[in-house]
This record gives sequence, structure tokens and C-alpha cells, in this order.
Amino acid sequence: MDSITIAVTTLHPQAQLPHCAHSPLEEAGMDLFAAEEVCLAPGEWATVGTGLILEIPPGYEGQVRPRSGLALRHGVTLLNSPGTIDPGYRGEVRVLMINHGKAEFRIGPGDRIAQLIIGSYAAVEWKLEPALSGSARGVGGFGSTGV
Repeated sequence: MDSITIAVTTLHPQAQLPHCAHSPLEEAGMDLFAAEEVCLAPGEWATVGTGLILEIPPGYEGQVRPRSGLALRHGVTLLNSPGTIDPGYRGEVRVLMINHGKAEFRIGPGDRIAQLIIGSYAAVEWKLEPALSGSARGVGGFGSTGV
């Protein structure tokens, strides 16, 4: 398993660094914690601040993903999933949450609100071609596998 170091600064005393609940060898996602109070009425969405600014190295990105327990128990998830944190971004990491549940959902400082995954990405150069090679799948798209 590769390891990188990411510089981080905090904006609020309530901010907590992302971390795995168990072992990084057994979990890809690190918990992200709220640093502020937010109340989401049913059907409402809002950004929730983490109080963190990350300095993600070039060639890496952060992906903010929902927590399955919040979705299962409360109908609360992320509106843009996964959210992307680019290496050049130096603003506060905020999580765009939505309440699909039937009851008001309160978030407070220290609550686990999302997962953060750090991954590498490739720089892409596009090469325009008049035709592409064939494949076994071909043009089969949505529903083409029969499921």
C-alpha cells in the first residue's frame, strides 16, 4: 500500500483531522467530521463545513463520498457524489448534504458526515481519430447486459 503525506490546516477549534475508524489497511475511506451545526429539514440541502483546508499533492485528488449508515438510518446522503477536491484547491472542505428522509436531521461539530478517499489520477492527452477499434461490447450502453 502506498503512503503519502498531506499538509492540512484547521479553521475552527472543532475541526478534526480525517481518520479511519479501524485500520487504513482495512478501510479505504477516512471519516470527515462536521465543524459546525447544520439542521436539514426533509428535502433540504446545505453545505457543512469541516474546518479543514488540505494541500493535496499534484497527481492526487480527494473524493468525498457518502456514509452508508447515514443513508440507511436517516435518508441523508451527498448531493454531488463523489465530490472532488482538486490538488490546487485551497478553500475549506465543505460537504454538500441532502436530507431525503422524513424527519429533520441535525448535524453538530464532531459528527461523522462523509468519507474521504485520496487517490491518484492520470493526466490525459486526447488524440482525435477518424475511427476506433471494435470491442466485444460495442455500442451496448444502459441496460445492455439485461439487468
